Amino acid sequence: MTTVIVPVDFSETSLNAAKYAAQLLVGHYGVTMVLYHSYSKASEAESTTESLEKLKSLLMKDHVVKMEILAHEESDFVDGLEKAARHRRADLVIMGITGKSAIAQVLFGSNTLKMAERKVCPVLIVPESATFSPIKNVMLTSDFKSTLNTTPSVPIKDFLDSFKPQLHIVNVDNEHYISLTENYEAEKQELKQMFADYNPEFYFMRLFDVDEAITLFAESRNIDLIIAIQKNRSFIGKLLSGSRTKTLTYHSKMPIMIMHE
Repeated sequence: MTTVIVPVDFSETSLNAAKYAAQLLVGHYGVTMVLYHSYSKASEAESTTESLEKLKSLLMKDHVVKMEILAHEESDFVDGLEKAARHRRADLVIMGITGKSAIAQVLFGSNTLKMAERKVCPVLIVPESATFSPIKNVMLTSDFKSTLNTTPSVPIKDFLDSFKPQLHIVNVDNEHYISLTENYEAEKQELKQMFADYNPEFYFMRLFDVDEAITLFAESRNIDLIIAIQKNRSFIGKLLSGSRTKTLTYHSKMPIMIMHE
């Protein structure tokens, strides 16, 4: 990783995400953390820059991280953030999300999920109640279907190389019995070979409530971060109908990184 963009709107949710990002990147001297804000009126340029500089100074006082600010006028928050991510060739965007109220979800929450849909780069979603802990255990959720073609191994490996956690690959299916089917075993071997350098551990859970299973597993194994792969289908459509990813991101207490196949 070389560039991480952290959008802030100066809400408690976004400030918590910025603090999390700064803690996460301590010791990663080759990475630049970019505090980003877009404003809708040209008259806001000066005050926005001042606010970002103040936040940068506050964060750098406690965390030794290479940090820059970026502010410009945009009519649409997500469009502006996507443009910034592309222009800066960002490896990661770290954003907050809140589950406190419907209004909060519609504002900053929906922007976070819309950005995750853009497929510019991985998006690390930091729930409002999340506190930083060193990345020692990472859970990769997988449906074990066409894993060779749908698992974004390069960005996942980049992240694993940066933080060197234990990798836990988890599948939840209500049809799992005593032993795996041939198809599941074949997909497991593909993933085992793909992530051979990281000594992955595999878990197959037979539960009907996937959200509950993932949450219970995360708590029992002290998972510090979840990686979820969004496959080629309408992300926003699924979110509006109450998708699994939305449930996880709004109610999880731990960060969730959304990657695309």
